[in-house]
Amino acid sequence: MTDLSSKPVDDLTEQEADVELARLAKAIAEADIAYHQKDAPEITDAAYDELRRRNDAIEEAFPNLVREDSPSLNVGAPPAEGFAKVRHAVPMLSLAKAYTDEDVVDFIERGRRFFQKDEGLEIAFTAEPKIDGLSASLRYENGVFVQGATRGDGSVGEDITANLRTIKDIPEKLAGSGWPQSIEIRGEVYMTYAEFQALKARSAAAGGQDYVNPRNTAAGSLRQKDAAVTASRNLRFFAYAWGATTEDPAPTQYEAVQKFRDWGFQVSPLMVRAKSVDELIAHYRRIEEQRSSLGYDIDGVVYKVDQLELQRRWGFVTGEPRWAVAHKFPAEQATTVVRKIDIQVGRTGTLAPVARLEPVTVGGVVVENVTLHNEDYIKGFDSNGLPIREGMDIRIGDTVVIQRAGDVIPQIVRVVLNKRPADAVPYEFPDTCPVCGSPATREINEKTGKEDSRRRCTGELICPAQAVEGLRHFVSRGALDIEGLGAENIELFFSKGLVKTAADLFTLKDRRPAVQQALAERREEQARLREAASGKTRKAIRSVEDRNFEGLDKLFAAIDARREPELDRFIFALGIRHIGETTAAVLARTFGTMEELIRVGKATAAAEDPLSVFPSVDGIGGTVIEALVDFFGNERNDAALDALLAQVRPKEYKVVVSADSVVAGKTVVFTGSLEKMSRSEAKAMAERMGAKVAGSVSAKTDILVAGPGAGSKLKSAEALGVEVISEDEWFARVGR
Repeated sequence: MTDLSSKPVDDLTEQEADVELARLAKAIAEADIAYHQKDAPEITDAAYDELRRRNDAIEEAFPNLVREDSPSLNVGAPPAEGFAKVRHAVPMLSLAKAYTDEDVVDFIERGRRFFQKDEGLEIAFTAEPKIDGLSASLRYENGVFVQGATRGDGSVGEDITANLRTIKDIPEKLAGSGWPQSIEIRGEVYMTYAEFQALKARSAAAGGQDYVNPRNTAAGSLRQKDAAVTASRNLRFFAYAWGATTEDPAPTQYEAVQKFRDWGFQVSPLMVRAKSVDELIAHYRRIEEQRSSLGYDIDGVVYKVDQLELQRRWGFVTGEPRWAVAHKFPAEQATTVVRKIDIQVGRTGTLAPVARLEPVTVGGVVVENVTLHNEDYIKGFDSNGLPIREGMDIRIGDTVVIQRAGDVIPQIVRVVLNKRPADAVPYEFPDTCPVCGSPATREINEKTGKEDSRRRCTGELICPAQAVEGLRHFVSRGALDIEGLGAENIELFFSKGLVKTAADLFTLKDRRPAVQQALAERREEQARLREAASGKTRKAIRSVEDRNFEGLDKLFAAIDARREPELDRFIFALGIRHIGETTAAVLARTFGTMEELIRVGKATAAAEDPLSVFPSVDGIGGTVIEALVDFFGNERNDAALDALLAQVRPKEYKVVVSADSVVAGKTVVFTGSLEKMSRSEAKAMAERMGAKVAGSVSAKTDILVAGPGAGSKLKSAEALGVEVISEDEWFARVGR
């Protein structure tokens, strides 16, 4: 199939539109998780907005193709694990974006057209800086702060009440009078430049981590498990909106925000009320001029209809209010020199080139490194082979213009060719892994027929660069699910040489003294860093950290309890590319034992035509077969796998279908949010009882198990007359 990403929406067929919506839903969901949950954005704001705009345009042209997981139905990303969940009584929505003055004019004109029948109506607007921080909602009952939460996915956020209580700009009790009996005050948590630089200095002096930018640091600080750490970061808060309330704070947006100030909150001193587009844009220019002197990050100006009654009348489009827009600032640029290009190996084996730059300040941040994405990007081409910058290829010694897109991610805009050194030569991208020496290959995408833009190390189990992430995956919930082996402990044990491969996990208790020593050293280091950062006494810190030693026997017991894992979990735990939980279950069901999968995998890898040797299996395509060939064809993986299998004995995969199984032979589809089991667990249960699990509803579907939030699949099932049951009814039917 051809690449559809650049094909005009008007030229898409219905089938192509369906494929594009699937691609866009995946790309936007990944970007949302990177930004909202991990606080580590991977694409620019402009690129993200373009994905959203294309998704909306396709949905408008093909309304019958709107997906259950459509980005237009969601905001942000699901809350991260580790915090209690809070459901917002009023969703926390995102804002539409304006990038030009013309976009702002269009926003104002849309409003005037909407209210054109209101003769003599004068629409006022507010304008205020768009703070670049982390959105939070604070619930007050009878004037007392009772609960605080992050935005999360807009509907459900994380309960971070204890951490929010440490912020001096958030009052425990509202001042003044006239506040509603119950109200959610919403605003932005941020970190000032001064505090950010002070934190970097304290951390550097104590030998701690480096910090990238104030926004990510503020977000990470707010999600600390220890509220004392949050308190030491001196975070700030601006209030600018509200959610659920027993009564409006005031009749207008502007007056409501001034009420917040009277109640003890900090509000932006740059908020104004205006009546024309010229006034709004003039204030945008004033704020833009003051931007570098504010002392904190902003990335635009937000305009809102001032009258609350008009806000209600104009209403909402899916995921955002019609009565507000964020006018974004253009990215700042600077010129510097590429000193060298390094190759980093990521968690999935991707060889990621990074340009090391002559340090330069852009938007108040010193930039020394910039990602070059992949070898095609270095040569100056996108995935379609089209040029993406002036000067085309990037070479060591080149003078380049860079910008911080969205004020976050540095990127190279163009090469200044008239400053290129005479001896600069095109960069040669390595075809072997710089860490382990394994071949680094570019796969062929079976859907597009094109070579993948990324080159990946095939070292899998034996590549140190992939080892830590591979170990974290191995013990994760969907894999072996070893309790107590979280990311922090995996990284500690790996760095101390106690665990290098998955097999080492199962002999960890043989090195108990060394494990205790590693934990003791980490305890002392954490105590030193926290003492330096927060001023807490070492004795107080130790009283907390001593608890880290509790449960060491439980950890070893948890590891031993996974010596006979289910085969599908074990296959998934190996971290073979393109093999997720569903595909692992298909392989387990097909081959029955790990020994048989290894035999077939090696035979396939040794064949001249692997696709002709691997058995035809429904749900297993060329991409998965090629991944198995790479894995079992790499001799250096053999020793690691043999060592692992000397410690664990994956169970034989047996589909036991009792004579009275009421779902044997049935085609089942799961949809919505399942509350008693994960989607993968639900599929595994059904398959073990002889049912076939499908991903979409058709005339062949026998049962649809629908949880809360079921959408288009539920409608399709009802239209086709498919039996629909709840999760509880499913358990009752299968006798669980």
